[in-house]
Amino acid sequence: MSEQRENVEEEEEEETNLQPGGDTAEQPPEGDREPGRDGDEEQADRSTTDVLEAAAEAEAQADLPDDTEQLGEPQRTGEVGSSTATDVLETVTEAEAQADLPDDTEQLGEPQRRDRVGDSTATVKVVLVPGGHVMTVAFAIGLSVQELKLHLATELRVPAEVLQISLDGRVVEEQRSLMELGVRPQGSTRMEMSSSDPTAHPLRPLRPPDHDNMPDVITVRVQTDEGVFQEVVVEVQRPPQQKAFLGGYRHRLTGAEYHHAAIQTLPKRRPHRGGAVFSRDTQTADEKSQVQQCLVDISTQMTVTGCYVSSMNDKLVAARGGYITADEHHGTRLRAVIRLQSFIRRWLAQQAVDRLRRARDRRLAWQELQEKRRREEKEEQLRNHHHRWMNPQRREDFNLLYHALEMWILEEEQRINSSLRGAERKVALCELLEKETQLIADIGLHHIAANKDNHQKTIKNFLDKSVAPHRWRAADGRLLEMDSQHTVRARELRDLYNKISRSSVSQEQRLHVILTVKHTVKEHKCQLTRDLVDLIDREMDLMTRGVKAASLEGLRKRISTLFLQYIKTPAFNPEVATLLKVPENPSQLKNTMFLCRGCQRYLLSSNFRPPASNSVSGRCTSCIELDNIARSREDFSRYKDILLRLRADEQRLNGEAKIPFLLQVEDLKYLLEVVWASRSAHHAGSDLDNLAFVRWDRRTDWSPWNCILLSKEETSAHLEVEDVHKAYEDTFILWIRHKHGLARRHFSQNPVMAEHLDPPPSTGKRVIDRLPASAR
Repeated sequence: MSEQRENVEEEEEEETNLQPGGDTAEQPPEGDREPGRDGDEEQADRSTTDVLEAAAEAEAQADLPDDTEQLGEPQRTGEVGSSTATDVLETVTEAEAQADLPDDTEQLGEPQRRDRVGDSTATVKVVLVPGGHVMTVAFAIGLSVQELKLHLATELRVPAEVLQISLDGRVVEEQRSLMELGVRPQGSTRMEMSSSDPTAHPLRPLRPPDHDNMPDVITVRVQTDEGVFQEVVVEVQRPPQQKAFLGGYRHRLTGAEYHHAAIQTLPKRRPHRGGAVFSRDTQTADEKSQVQQCLVDISTQMTVTGCYVSSMNDKLVAARGGYITADEHHGTRLRAVIRLQSFIRRWLAQQAVDRLRRARDRRLAWQELQEKRRREEKEEQLRNHHHRWMNPQRREDFNLLYHALEMWILEEEQRINSSLRGAERKVALCELLEKETQLIADIGLHHIAANKDNHQKTIKNFLDKSVAPHRWRAADGRLLEMDSQHTVRARELRDLYNKISRSSVSQEQRLHVILTVKHTVKEHKCQLTRDLVDLIDREMDLMTRGVKAASLEGLRKRISTLFLQYIKTPAFNPEVATLLKVPENPSQLKNTMFLCRGCQRYLLSSNFRPPASNSVSGRCTSCIELDNIARSREDFSRYKDILLRLRADEQRLNGEAKIPFLLQVEDLKYLLEVVWASRSAHHAGSDLDNLAFVRWDRRTDWSPWNCILLSKEETSAHLEVEDVHKAYEDTFILWIRHKHGLARRHFSQNPVMAEHLDPPPSTGKRVIDRLPASAR
């Protein structure tokens, strides 16, 4: 055994002497590493030699018995394959990254220098989010982030489109290279990579973690002589098995750990015996037998007559405690087991109580968050209503004003009728009528101003749509854009219109713009272009005569109007052909034009509202809005919000839903007010801003005969119900079916809605007859 041990030690000593550290290749203390500074070439060149000097110093400190202590066995096992080797390789990599190459790059030209620097490699450490795994790759700094994505996608076996690489918390553009991101040659950087679709394409490392710590080949620049440097290529070899830990030391003052050089050498392989070896010792138990009784032929000397045996060295051995029977022993074990089980059950009960407490806290936090969200939505609705009252812009805003005016008039009339009589009542009603007239006139002035602003916005949106490039989605997911000759022509005409519509320009600029417009429209010969050229010549003549700009305002407006008509002509601007409401071919209007019974005009079908009921009014939207302002003055904005929310929910649940899109605002108003009486089915809440229509049976598409009106707080609980017959009482179910029967009877009058009617339940007659009077 001693000879074999000496041979092993000699072989280990020979392998240790092969290391560049001299007699031993001890791990230098981490605190003695010199990090190096940017711009300091002398410290960057000495970074590798400091590693060897630190190893020699560590060896010298390991010989001091007073300041060191030998490492214990538990600490040896956890540091065998990772701490020392990784620290040495990281130190070499830092020295490599800090080394600059001023002598080689300064002799080259600027293009060659950039190409050579771009071909240099750097160590890229990519952290996989949220797993925290680190992948290390050697990558050229001249390549782009897109190529790095493709390389990592091949390693992880995921599509490159789902990968997102970020640096310092910001997403990196795919076209930028590592050199543009500040990565230096032979340097290192740390990036984070996540998946945009973690459910379908999670980021999992396919290689063991020990393969991603360092690159396979690194370049180290060392100083061989004073002022002489040499680049040494070092190949990183990863051991196929874990190396044996042969001990080490820890410095008592600094806490630095030093390991023997054996962990930095290649492990010794056992010679192969040439065949499979099987042993029974690994499959059987090793039994030992120890005799407690004396043998039969053993004799003992006793004190008898004629023989004295001294008792000076005898010992009296007495049993501690009394004798323990088998029942007592098993009873003690049973009590210990019961005590252990009580502690375990107590711990399990505490865990269950903690889970319930956390669930309760989460529920309370969620309820508080929902209540806060509802308060914010209510406040936002109030602010929105107030803003619409003060700054009306759309048709719904003016309907809201007229509705508020009507509510105020009704309240004033009720107050006057209840408090005044005779002549005083007539005088008060006359004053109220004058106030109503004045308020209607003020609303009309706001309407005129809003129409003027909206007209300019409409023109701007129309011109912007005409100059928009053609867009489509490529096979790789990118959005491609293309400008044709028509879009370029439309963009030139739009810019000319914007310039000619400006009022605050100098006389020279105005002359230049109208001359450009004149040369543009002279390319086509027609009555419109001749009128436009005549108006431009007239303005130029008046400007040369010194006429003021205020006097030319009407003439300039006529020029802008005619030029806008020129832009809207498809013969001069082909791109607007798809944006015009009236098609170029009059034969296409045969099936899309209808007569309005209110204004007696032929309009497009888009100007009429198709009702879901059978009562067809035959009036256009303008006549309906005018009749609403003059008579009923109702506000449909809240019903419109409910309808839009319903359509969005059904579109999310079923992309082929049709019935919610056939309903109009008037139909939803009838369903809400007449059928459901504008109240929640559960708690009879009447706030329209807080009501919503949802499915009665969530497995069937929404329809007026498969819906229920609830508040926003009640919808989430109702949608979780699997079977409504088990969740609700029979009286409530009968009342809901009665509502569905009323809705079915009303909407079945329309042939379009009748196509989507499902057959009524077989017990529908009995359902209505058995409905209690209170539920009706």
